[in-house]
Amino acid sequence: MQNQQHQPGQKVGTTRHTLRFDGQIAIVTGAGQGVGRATALRLANEGAQLVLVDRAADPCNEVKAEIENAGGVALALNLDMEHHDGAKEMVRQAIARFGRIDVSVHNVGGTIWAKPFWEYSAEEMTSEIARSLWPTLWSCREVIPVMRAQQHGAIVNVGSIATRGVHRVPYSASKGGVHAATVCMAMELGESGVRINCVSPGALDNGVRVTPRNSDNLSLQEKQWMDVVYTQSMRDTPMNRLGSAEEIAAAICFYAAPEASYITGQIMYVAGGGIG
Repeated sequence: MQNQQHQPGQKVGTTRHTLRFDGQIAIVTGAGQGVGRATALRLANEGAQLVLVDRAADPCNEVKAEIENAGGVALALNLDMEHHDGAKEMVRQAIARFGRIDVSVHNVGGTIWAKPFWEYSAEEMTSEIARSLWPTLWSCREVIPVMRAQQHGAIVNVGSIATRGVHRVPYSASKGGVHAATVCMAMELGESGVRINCVSPGALDNGVRVTPRNSDNLSLQEKQWMDVVYTQSMRDTPMNRLGSAEEIAAAICFYAAPEASYITGQIMYVAGGGIG
C-alpha cells in the first residue's frame, strides 16, 4: 500500500478541499466583539480577507491581530456606522485596499434599554433606531452599487427574534425594518447577481461585553423589566438555552457562501426553535 503525502492544514484521512471563501473580500461591521467577531474569525479561517469595522477601535484591532497572527489578511476601520459618512468611508477604504467586495455582513445594532414602550423618552426611541436600523440601511446603500457593478456579491444582514418580544419596541421595530428591507432589496436585486439575506439570532450568551450597550447603572425597576425580557425569551425558545456567537456566525457564513447561490430575500431564525 502506497503512503499518501499529508498536506499542511489537511486532517489525516480527509480529502483536501478549497476553502469556501478562498481569496474573497469580506466586510464585517461590528467586528470587535460578539457575533461580529465570531463571524470575522470564521470567514478568515475559511480563506477570506477581512475589512473589520467597529467604532470601538481597540477590540477591532485585537480581532485584526488575531487574524494576522493566524496568517490571514485584515484591515481594521474605526468608523461610526450610525451615520452615512461611516458607510461611505467603509466602502471607499475597502475598494482602495482590495479593489472589490464579495461579502458584506451588517451586524451593528443592539438593545440599549428594556422597558414598556410608554416608558421610552423621545430621545431614547431615536437612539434605538439610530443604533439598530440606520447602520444596516447605510451599509447596504453603499455596498450594493459596488456589487451591482461587479455583478456578484452576497450581503447578510443581522436581524433579531425580538420582532416578537416585549419591552424593546423601538429596537424590535428597527430589526423588523431590517427584515423588511432585506426582502425588498432582494426583490430589486433579483437578476443582478447580488444576493441579500438576513440571519436573526435569538437570546445569546455573549459574556461580558467589551463595550456595553448601556453604561448606566440600572434601577431596580429596570432590572425587573430586563428579567421579563429574559423570561419571555427562554419561554419562547424550545431548546431552552442561550445560543452562542459561533452558532450565529455559522448561519451567516452559510448565507454568504457559494452553496447558498440560489437563496435570496430570506430571514433565517437562529434561535433554538424560536421565531420572530
